Parts: sequence; C-alpha cells; structure tokens
Amino acid sequence: MDEMEEELKCPVCGSFYREPLILPCSHNLCQACARNILVQTPEAESPQSRRASGVSDYDYLDLDKMSLYSEADSGYGSYGGFASAPTTPCQKSPNGVRVFPPAAPPPPHLPPAALAPVPRNACLTCPQCHRSLILDERGLRGFPKNRVLEGVIDRYQQSKAAALRCQLCEKAPKEATVMCEQCDVFYCEPCRLRCHPPRGPLAKHRLVPPAQGRVSRRLSPRKISTCTDHELENHSMYCVQCKMPVCYQCLEEGKHSSHEVKALGAMWKLHKSQLSQALNGLSDRAKEAKEFLVQLRNMVQQIQENSVEFEACLVAQCDALIDALNRRKAQLLSRVNKEHEHKLKVVRDQISHCTVKLRQTTGLMEYCLEVIKENDPSGFLQISDALIRRVHLTEDQWGKGTLTPRMTTDFDLNLDSAPLLQSIHQLDFVQMKASSPVPAPPILQLEECCTHNNSATLSWKQPPLSTVQVEGYILELDDGNGGQFREVYVGKETMCTVDGLHFNSTYSARVKAFNKTGVSQYSKTLVLQTSEDTESEEQTLPFPVPLERFQLRRMSPFSSTLNLQPSFSGRSYFELRSSSHPLSLHSSLQSLNSAVAWFSFDPGSAHSDILFSNDNLTVTCNSYDDRVVLGKTGFSKGLHYWELSIDRYDNHPDPAFGVARVDVLKDVMLGKDDKAWAMYVDNNRSWFMHNNSHTNRTEGGITKGATVGVLLDLTRRTLTFSINEDQQGPVAFENMEGLFFPAVSLNRNVQVTLHTGLPVPEFYTSRASMQ
Repeated sequence: MDEMEEELKCPVCGSFYREPLILPCSHNLCQACARNILVQTPEAESPQSRRASGVSDYDYLDLDKMSLYSEADSGYGSYGGFASAPTTPCQKSPNGVRVFPPAAPPPPHLPPAALAPVPRNACLTCPQCHRSLILDERGLRGFPKNRVLEGVIDRYQQSKAAALRCQLCEKAPKEATVMCEQCDVFYCEPCRLRCHPPRGPLAKHRLVPPAQGRVSRRLSPRKISTCTDHELENHSMYCVQCKMPVCYQCLEEGKHSSHEVKALGAMWKLHKSQLSQALNGLSDRAKEAKEFLVQLRNMVQQIQENSVEFEACLVAQCDALIDALNRRKAQLLSRVNKEHEHKLKVVRDQISHCTVKLRQTTGLMEYCLEVIKENDPSGFLQISDALIRRVHLTEDQWGKGTLTPRMTTDFDLNLDSAPLLQSIHQLDFVQMKASSPVPAPPILQLEECCTHNNSATLSWKQPPLSTVQVEGYILELDDGNGGQFREVYVGKETMCTVDGLHFNSTYSARVKAFNKTGVSQYSKTLVLQTSEDTESEEQTLPFPVPLERFQLRRMSPFSSTLNLQPSFSGRSYFELRSSSHPLSLHSSLQSLNSAVAWFSFDPGSAHSDILFSNDNLTVTCNSYDDRVVLGKTGFSKGLHYWELSIDRYDNHPDPAFGVARVDVLKDVMLGKDDKAWAMYVDNNRSWFMHNNSHTNRTEGGITKGATVGVLLDLTRRTLTFSINEDQQGPVAFENMEGLFFPAVSLNRNVQVTLHTGLPVPEFYTSRASMQ
C-alpha cells in the first residue's frame, strides 16, 4: 500500500487529507487548505449576477480573467489574496503543484467558530488542473465531503501504525492486550482489571485480541454522508443526470425534481461492479508493466556489461591511434633535431671563421697604427704602398657577405596537421552490421533544372546501374553569397522547387542520398541564377520543362514565397561545376534597401494549437499556453519591416513579436530559447527577451486596435520594435546574422493580423539619415 500514499495527500499542504472536499473537477482538497487558496472576485462575477444571467455558479473561468498570475518581471505565477491582503508569491507543494502558501494557523485559544468566514464573491482554483469556479452563498459547504477518502486514510494510517497501545494508561501507554468491541477501547492487562472487570454489565462485553479489534474497527459503520443542500437529510437516491447522490428533499423541491433518479444501493453496486471491471483491465496493464520493468532492469545490466566491454575496445583503439601519433611525433622531432644541429653547425662555423678574420684584421690595424707613429719618411714610404693595398684588400673581404648570417634562426618547417585534425573531427562510429552499402551519389538532371522568378527547381536521379536501396535524399543550397550550405529538403521525392530566394542572386545546389547504412557523397554542384524581374510571368528557360513540373513543391522548413519589387528584365540560367568546392560567383545584386516583401503565416511549421484565417494572415490560438507561429519568408540580407495589428486583446496576456530560427521551440513563449529574439508586451509595458533573458523594460503597452512593428535591418544587423509607429525602447538586438523568420507567440486571448509590403517607418529613416 506504500504506492497509494501520494493519492491520500493534499496537493496544497502535502499531508494526509483532513476533512477532504470533492471539487466539481473530481479533485480533492482539505477544507482548511481550500479556505487558504480562496481569492476574491469582482462584484460582476458574484453568484447573484451570474445566476441572473443564467450561468452556473461552478462554470470554469479563465485564469487570465481572474488575474491569478503576477505581472512581475520574473514571470512566476501567484494567487492573488483578498482585497485587503497583499499579493504573495506562490510556492511549490511537496507534490510539485504550484499553490498559494497556507495561511498562518489560528491561535490555539480560539474556537473553530472564530475563523474568518469565507468572503462573499470568492472563487477557488484547483491546484491540480488549474480550473477555477465561483462559490455560491453556501461557500465551502456547497462542496460534498469525501467520506470514502477519509475511511481509506484511516485504514491506511492504522495499517501503518506500530503495536497498539492502551488507551487508558496515563503516562507511558503499555501495549494493549485486548479490545472491547462494545466500548471500542484498547486495554492493557492492568487497565482491563481496573477499568473493565468481568462482572456486572461488563461481563456481557466481548473482548477480542488487539489485531482482531483493529479489523473490526475498520469494518465498523461510518457516519452517513448528508446532503450539501439539506444538511439534516441523508442521501437516499442517485441523480443520473447530475451524477451525484441526493436526498428526498432535493427530489421534491430542489433542482433535481425533474431529473432521472435511481436507488442509491443499486447504483452503488453498479458502480462498484464497473470499477472492479475497470480495475481488472488496469491490473492486466500493471502486470505487463511489471514484466516490462523486469525486462528493462535486465537491459540495464546488459547495457552496463556491454558498455564496459565497448569502452575497453574504444580505449584500446584510441590508445593505438595515440601510439601511432607518438611514433610519428618521435620521427618529426628527430627531423627537427637534425635541422637544429645543422643550423648550429653552420652558425658555429661562421662564428669561428669570423673570429679568425677579425683577429687578423685587428692585428693589421694595430700594426698600421704603429707604422704611422714612425718618424722615418724613407722607411715609411718603403712599406706604405703594400700596407695600403693590404688594408683595402681586407676591407673588400669583409664586404663580400661576410657579415651576413649564413643561416636563419627560423625553422623552415610547417607541420600540415589540417588533414589529420579533420580526420580526428570526423572520427565517429559506424554501424557494425551494415545491411546494405552506402548509396551512390545522385545525378542532377540538367534538362529538368531551372529557375523561375525567385524560385529554383531541381531534379535528380540515381545512377542507372545502381542497385543500392535509397531511403531518401537531402538537398542543400548555400545562402546565395558563397556561404555555407543548408538543408532545404529531406525526403523521398526526386524533384524539389525552393521558393523565397533572393532575386538576381547566384545559388549553389547539391544533393546526396541516404539509407540505413549511411549517407552518399555529394552530387556535382549546380550553380543557378535567379531572375531580376518579378513582373514577367513567363521566362525563357534553358531547356523545355513540362508545365506540370511547377505544381510539385517540396518545401523545406525555411522555404517561402518572397516577392520583391521589379527592377530589371528577367533572365535565368544555370551552370554545372565538377568541383566539389565551387568558387564564389560575384553578381551585381540589386539594392535590398528598396525591396519590399509580401508573405503570410506558415501553417506547415506552426504549432497545432494555432488557428488560421484570412488567407493565413490572421492567427489566434485555442490554448491558454503560448504557442509560436512563423512567417513563410526567411530573411538573410536587406532591410525588412512588417506590422501586426491587435484584433482582440482580453485579460491582459503577454504576446511576443520578433524573429526566430526555423527550429525554434513552438510550445513556449517566443524568446525563451536561444533560437528567437522577441519583444513581449502587456497592456502597460514591454520587455526584450532572448534565451530567457529579460532586458530593457519599457513603459507603454498594447490594447485592442494597437499596431506592433518589427524592423529587421540585416545590413546594420539590428532588430528594432515599435508600437503605434513610435519606436519602443532602444535598439533591441544587435549582431543579427543568419536566416531569420518573422515569428509571433500568443494564446487564446489574443488575435493578430499580419501586414506586409510596408515601407520603412519614419522614425528609422530619420535616424538613418542622421548617422
């Protein structure tokens, strides 16, 4: 029964339920805990006003409508207190449910009646399912008490209790020896002889062992539950329509008078039978789960054994590579040492030669100086000519490169480690049991490849003699500026049309095949040129292409339709390069500062909770949680501006607007991960957020009819936001590089409409002209 303990604990206090109440959502709460998490509602939500409008007192409310979440920058939720109490941050209960902290217990000297009454117009939010309901004039008394749960808890606590103790011992209770079924008291032997002698009326009482007495106490009848509407009446019937026990007064004068009812005992037996049948199926699943757990535990042991063996093999292989590297290292060091010795020998020989030469020169200079000191003209003239010639000859000898080092100090050796480092980086595991070889590189079909406006269509096939099974293909394009390749399509089709490319740009494309064994080599690189004119519908293609080809479009996650303003006459061509690393082509690209893009939201990459309308220009959500939707267009260069008008804004949510990568998380607020750059805003202020970092809190929010602008300047690599055509805060983000998609996150309280093809706002153009 240990596994059942969590079912018996309150999600608020974490202790066993005390006087549990059954909420309309079928969850349970302690009566005291239910009082602690009450919140007061506006007068407009009172039971009287709701009853006048024909709405049930227990209809669920939106959490945002009740304003149960704080607008603090931290983003953590909290339950608001009563009108006279300050808001208190929420905590987590032992069961992991975020709840309002329990109120301080009343002073022990006060009776229960001294507790504060439930305030009028109060509402209660279930801490497990977060559903909210408004209490009627009965307050918490309107919820039925879960007597069955109380009984289960009593039996559970009794089963977990230690040895039964005497209930009449004053100080240290002794272990009980008997229990009187009539008195319902456990006695030790001395207390039984003193307080329950076997004479008189007590002689007729039945004494049983403590363990048997515990069982009989469990089986004793419990207090019969009473009606919540008529507290003095016991439940006697069961309302089939409301699915709850009722009393006879409910049937005569209450709201169940016109409902179908059945006997309480019959429905009790029927539901017990249904629960037993359901438990049989659940028992089978539990049995299968136990067997599965045994299998998983055996797998854990097997995985540990295989891991040890595999690690030993891996260490041996890496050690062998390290040994080979060390041997090669020793060989290279030997060559360095030889070069070192050679350089030293040359320099030392030059030092020796220069030293001898300098000694001879110094001796000649000293001799000439002594000759100059002689006062005999005839004797001086006899040797002066010879000395002059020797001095010039010696000077000439010093000038013939003698004072230039014959060897440099640098080692003219450059270790080419790039191939080895690349091999080390590519060192990876391969499938030990390959079912088939790797596919051959695909062949691009030139007659089927072409460009049309800012779209490119590519077609490929497997080599004619290839018999290797292929599971799919991967098509890659660069960024149109000689940059890195990116995957634009993965699938089984052999033809793909990629939209959303830049006009008048040169793109390189390549494709490879894959199966379970691995990935093939790349095909030859195909270079395509997009057209310069968006006005012409028909363009001259390099080869005849069937018209139905344009109906097949296998879109990549970042593919989109991008329309730019017309500039030049259209042309399209392509070129095939055999080199696997094509050189960058330079073309006269049109200025993207004058380009305008039209696009819509993308249903294909959006979260499933997003709802689309108005030709995918208007979006909302059917969830209370934030969901992300991306635009169809990806931008990697140029200046782009779009706006989103707020069509509906209820209960002050925090929608977020910005840009994101294609692999951004779709089930959290925009900006929570490192794939999005966003501004989230409520009715009073806004924040910038990237990678869950909140910055630049700025006053000024949104309402219904407001307009949020997003300006992405990839020339200056900045992202700026505006509200109602006024810049909101400073430049939000800088150093923006790569491919970005317009993005929005919202919940069911917000509806926005996208407006594209807009000119750059005045606040940005004026700032740019000043720079």
